[in-house]
Amino acid sequence: MSLFEIRDVDRIVYEQELRDFLPQKMIDIHCHVYKREVEGSRIANERIVGWTNVVAKDNSIEDLQETYRLMFPDKDVKALMFSSIRPEDNFEKENAYVSESSKKSGFPALYYSHPEMSAEYLEKQIIEGGFYGIKAYLDHVPSYIPANEIRIYDYITPEHLALMDKHGWIVMCHIPRSGRLKDKVNLAQLMEIDEKYPNLKLIVAHIGRAYCESDFGDAFEVLSKSKNLLFDFSANCLDTAMIKLIEAVGTDRIMFGSDMPILRLRTKRICEDGKYINLIKKGAYGDVSGDSHMREIEGEEADNLTFFMYEEILAFKRAAQQCNLTKEQVADVFYNNAAKLLGLEK
Repeated sequence: MSLFEIRDVDRIVYEQELRDFLPQKMIDIHCHVYKREVEGSRIANERIVGWTNVVAKDNSIEDLQETYRLMFPDKDVKALMFSSIRPEDNFEKENAYVSESSKKSGFPALYYSHPEMSAEYLEKQIIEGGFYGIKAYLDHVPSYIPANEIRIYDYITPEHLALMDKHGWIVMCHIPRSGRLKDKVNLAQLMEIDEKYPNLKLIVAHIGRAYCESDFGDAFEVLSKSKNLLFDFSANCLDTAMIKLIEAVGTDRIMFGSDMPILRLRTKRICEDGKYINLIKKGAYGDVSGDSHMREIEGEEADNLTFFMYEEILAFKRAAQQCNLTKEQVADVFYNNAAKLLGLEK
């Protein structure tokens, strides 16, 4: 039995729009690999959204490889992967699974860090596990800090940043706060990290969560002055954000990422009143009535929904056309930039 169905609409989108646009080799710089032994899901709260849990219970390394085989049947796709750890999960166990999966698949991996880990402990875990750096997430800061007051330094501490800078390691950063990319604190800290820790490789995930144009502010003008910051457009379908990013930093610091397994979702994303909304087929993902980021639709529009993965790449294709990117620049974004970052063969 196939992991998920490939429908005619998917084949048409891939064959007519994506196959020739994408390079033969691809690297997904942002994906989650984890196994849930106990059924459960995160409840949406002010720090995290809940809709991401309806797509897949977990994403084993085998499922990830099968996803690439199904979605990109004629491409060679690798990934930079890391776990998806909830506060109640066992960090050692979850990270160990990613390390084992990395050795098994040959895919590079990041260690999922916790802000209370000492730099010495973190360094030991990264080296012994064969990791390329860390993935850190705001969900693990103390609960007494209000969601909109969380700072990057609360979950990627200066001690951790100094360690990453010492080794030239990667930091995957999902920025906090309701203002998203335009938030002044976020921008100030990103630029401070860029200046103070020039040897680490910080990836600003999801284009800083700029999912709607109201998330921009003057962020791209500020970030255009950065020297080292890297960006992925995982789980982002906003072509205008991609265009602004290309204009701000060029293509050498931008990388394709998916945020798997959530890009298996069949959806089309829209923005209303500054909020992103995922349009999904009625009944396809259970009861989503309590999630303001999900809206059910019916009829022909619902039947023609394809994968979130394809919608994201279609958005970048529109951006690439708008910015007159060459085939070589597209290959840089989907493979070469990540290959250089990871020390892989071009």
